[in-house]
Amino acid sequence: MSGEKDPVGSLSEDVELLERHISILKTVKENQPVGLIRLSEMTGIPKHRVRYSLKLLEQQGIIHATPDGATVTDRYDGFISEISTYIDELAVRVEGLRKLL
Repeated sequence: MSGEKDPVGSLSEDVELLERHISILKTVKENQPVGLIRLSEMTGIPKHRVRYSLKLLEQQGIIHATPDGATVTDRYDGFISEISTYIDELAVRVEGLRKLL
């Protein structure tokens, strides 16, 4: 498999990233405003990974950086709803894959 991407590993990494984003986002919601270091301490996620997630979530307009730390925007509820629906749909597809095995 040299040079080929491992589809299972890639899927696992994508799920891990989504899990991290959701964890950070929910922690921001519950503790806003909250800074990078505190988020890292509260979630147990290394600072560089928290920084990356915050950057992506800010680019999507789901959080807002303030001098006192990150806060959620009015897009939070819609995003959580979309992610919940997406995860439910993925669960159905994964169950279908399981039946193929």
